[in-house]
Amino acid sequence: MDAAFSLLVVNFVIAQIFVLVFCVAAFKGPSRRSGLGFAVAFSVASLSAICEALIPVTGYVRFFAIGAFVTMFGGFCLLARSITRHYGLCIADGVFVLLFASGVFADFVIYDLPRGTVVHSLAYQTPFFLTMALSAVAVYRSGRRSGADLVLLSMLALSAAFFPLKAYVAVAVGAGGTAGGYLFSKFALVSQGLGAVLIVATGLAMVGVFVKEAIEDAVAKSDIDPLSGIFNRRGFARRVAPHLERANASAAGALILADIDHFKRINDNFGHHVGDIVIQTFARVLREAAPTDAEVARIGGEEFAIYIPAVDSELARECAYNIRGAMSAVGLGQFCDNETITASFGVASIFGGDTLERAMQRADTALYAAKAAGRDQVRLAGASQALAS
Repeated sequence: MDAAFSLLVVNFVIAQIFVLVFCVAAFKGPSRRSGLGFAVAFSVASLSAICEALIPVTGYVRFFAIGAFVTMFGGFCLLARSITRHYGLCIADGVFVLLFASGVFADFVIYDLPRGTVVHSLAYQTPFFLTMALSAVAVYRSGRRSGADLVLLSMLALSAAFFPLKAYVAVAVGAGGTAGGYLFSKFALVSQGLGAVLIVATGLAMVGVFVKEAIEDAVAKSDIDPLSGIFNRRGFARRVAPHLERANASAAGALILADIDHFKRINDNFGHHVGDIVIQTFARVLREAAPTDAEVARIGGEEFAIYIPAVDSELARECAYNIRGAMSAVGLGQFCDNETITASFGVASIFGGDTLERAMQRADTALYAAKAAGRDQVRLAGASQALAS
């Protein structure tokens, strides 16, 4: 009894630690909803330890025995709901409500059956198996295979397998016969001990997933230019690199460099606030006019880059035309006294085995040719004539 009670205390304390950890993760990390869901799940499940501890010291054995099941299984259902949603497996809330109601109903039905029988053990453990199996399926079907995701998948699979094993052990060695005798049985000691290990392992695996996602979120934010809201130079290179690695001997795409004309004059005449608005407006025009699969970035003060995968330079040139035309239609009269905002463009193809740096050098040469020819033009790398005026 003392050993089983001690493990109940340990399990309760562990659960509260994870409640705190997931609350912190919810408010500090990118997955707020999932973090709060995990915290609530562990909080509800931890109440079962209190119920089980009160069974031998009160006269309400049935109430606290069923309460232990209801709180533990409720926490498992909430945990499964949070995991499935976090990993993109859309399951209606009604499914979890039905699963919870079915499990509670089964516990009521089997309560008076002798513990340690096949019927009681399977009926008691199967609902827990289903929730953990459903969680493992959600992680597996998501296709996410990072180290943290694989560890969590393994822990969920082990947890799911633990419950049929518990049913077998309960039948083989006995489970105390009654709810009151459960805490005095060896089965309770084994069950609580292994349960504590799996709680810690699964909880740490979830924390690992949250830490990984927080790092990824921080990296993603560091790749974004805060003024324009599009990628910065490092983020642009990071996004384009996989395209170039997958490219074969054929064209890997095309690169467009754009430079806002006379940007220093805009800052000097109208102030940096207006210059910031021009940067933001040009970035918005790029996002709207560029193809949906293009990568768009601000790589310098007033210089921008667009990578378009699997196109040749002619199609990229047409894209530059579209951007140039869209920008000419944007009015900034309330800031610039009808000042026209234009840009110059340099276009270069990227071939299989090419590097982004070499392509940027070619596009930059074309860009400076467009500026030398009078600005507000599009030049194609290697071409000798202006392609737009």
